[in-house]
Amino acid sequence: MRDATGIIIFSEIFSWRHAPYGLLYTYMYYVLGIDGGGTKTLCLVMNEEKQILGRGEAGASNYQSIGATAALKSIESAIKAAIEQTGKIQLKAICLGLAGAGRSKDIEVIQGIVRDLQQSPNLPIEWISPNNIIICHDALTALVGGIGNDVGIVVAAGTGTIVFGRNQQGQTKRVGGWGYILGDEGGAYNIAVAGMKAAMRAYDGRELSTSLVEDFKKRLGLESIEDLIEVVYRRGWGVREIASLAPVVDNAAVNGDDVAQRIIDEGVQELVKATIVVVKDLNLANNGFEIVTVGSVWGAKSNTREKFMESISAEFGNARVILPRYEPAYGACLLALKQV
Repeated sequence: MRDATGIIIFSEIFSWRHAPYGLLYTYMYYVLGIDGGGTKTLCLVMNEEKQILGRGEAGASNYQSIGATAALKSIESAIKAAIEQTGKIQLKAICLGLAGAGRSKDIEVIQGIVRDLQQSPNLPIEWISPNNIIICHDALTALVGGIGNDVGIVVAAGTGTIVFGRNQQGQTKRVGGWGYILGDEGGAYNIAVAGMKAAMRAYDGRELSTSLVEDFKKRLGLESIEDLIEVVYRRGWGVREIASLAPVVDNAAVNGDDVAQRIIDEGVQELVKATIVVVKDLNLANNGFEIVTVGSVWGAKSNTREKFMESISAEFGNARVILPRYEPAYGACLLALKQV
């Protein structure tokens, strides 16, 4: 950067490093990693030595559910909160891993959001070359953060589900992620809906007897399971509210309810099927590979993760199912560093 007189001004933070012939005067550079979803947005500031120097959180940034303007505000707030902890810095790269960034049309919308960010007077940062701005789906940042590199598979099972993988050749494969109407098998919303349907069928006499009838009544304070109609259709409940009922099915399965256990097992097997497709499509089975599991479903009491691991081990003896090593925003930082 040059001032009004044309003198070059280095705004990077500098450091001294040891070298064979003494000390070298070097400049530290920084990247931003952003993980944005339907619930929150997280921004991390990382230096070239992979140290986290700033962290900022804000609300949801999935533009498909909240709109581009609201997504812009969330991303801007997260960045601002992160860099307030570091002071003015010279960025080298930025990676935005955002939910809803899976198609070319989505990328165009997010590129518009990035252009608005670059013009924001609220962000005391110097923006970088467009070549060093990465926009990707949050499944990729979850993979890189979860495993620590960009080769392997992430099986994300929260409110919804998606399985995403990448091989050594850079080829990628995505299975699922089609939303609560078209897909999301094995996710919390899908489990909750299956549980409520089973309860209504049992009440009708079309399904095996299940404790889910009384369990849903107790959880929602209903006099009759028929009142579930009012909850689902008249209270304006959305995907998240319905997904929050998944633990009712999980607890019933833990307590030995056959219907609930079947729902949980079917969800796990859907995730296994999706994972098998990714492994085979990317030819990952030829070598050892890792699968990272992320999302609330894997923390269920009914041993969903253990059942998944058992099924995967039976299919691929060289697969290793792991818990996340780092969070998705950290993965976004690693992708940004790789771009420098």
